[in-house]
Amino acid sequence: MTLSFQKTRLAPTPSGYLHIGNVVSFLITCSLARHHGAKVLLRIDDLDQKRTRTKYIQDIFDTMEFLEIPYDEGPRSVKDLLHEFSQGHRMDLYEGMLEYLREKDLVFGCDCSRKKLRENHPKGWYTGTCLQRHLHLDSKDISWRLNALHQEQQQIKTFPDTIRTCIFPRSMNYFVVRKKDGDPAYQLTSLADDIYFGVDLIVRGEDLWSSSCAQIQLSGYLPEDPLSQVTFFHHPLVKEGKQKLSKSDGAMAITTMREKGMSKADIYQLAGRHLGLNGPIRTLSEFEAAYMENLQGNPLNHHNPE
Repeated sequence: MTLSFQKTRLAPTPSGYLHIGNVVSFLITCSLARHHGAKVLLRIDDLDQKRTRTKYIQDIFDTMEFLEIPYDEGPRSVKDLLHEFSQGHRMDLYEGMLEYLREKDLVFGCDCSRKKLRENHPKGWYTGTCLQRHLHLDSKDISWRLNALHQEQQQIKTFPDTIRTCIFPRSMNYFVVRKKDGDPAYQLTSLADDIYFGVDLIVRGEDLWSSSCAQIQLSGYLPEDPLSQVTFFHHPLVKEGKQKLSKSDGAMAITTMREKGMSKADIYQLAGRHLGLNGPIRTLSEFEAAYMENLQGNPLNHHNPE
């Protein structure tokens, strides 16, 4: 039986210029989609308006166009994003999910500052300080945390067809689902969006393994556990030295590479080198062929931290 999926997604956050690590993730996602018959959604996570900038949104479209990375669904311009696809248009969806959690008594209020978290734990992990304080959820400067400490192990479907157990990381205990400013938090919006758009293959970096665990846990409290049939693929990160790339790493930003005269083929070749792929890689088709051959020859060449 041939493995197939309905839809996967690219989900950049417009808080900085895209770098080679983002592109590698995009190319892996598109390669898996093409190989397994899935459509690709471009979902720009723009809910955090304090960090979102129009120039970063435009950079996403410019990079996609320059590298000829195709997608089937999603915005085609800044205007299109703002008018139709922005996360702001799905606030009712997020608020409905938050209200459901509230009605089921699955959240509690927390007013801890980052300083307080550091005082209570050397790594700043939340220890349940506010669990028994019964703070009113509608009070000012109160975040909502998921009250789900005892559900520690999650079953996650991982690519291609494995069920793995995720030991819930202590750093994610009582994770935030609604921020102090009233906006829904990333774990909730990402889950809600994947459900809304019908995504059944989630491709992300290994650094988001804990987020996958959190979202699987949150899904388990919702009707029909919508993520239970979704497959996850966690790929290794592109690093500079021993450090994960961030959007502040200007030298690795695609816009910087273009300013230095690098061509589309140069960037594809660089992406291939970061993954140890063989042969000339100048296009998405060449990347897909090399990547899938490498993946099939090394079935453990994707990473599921445990």
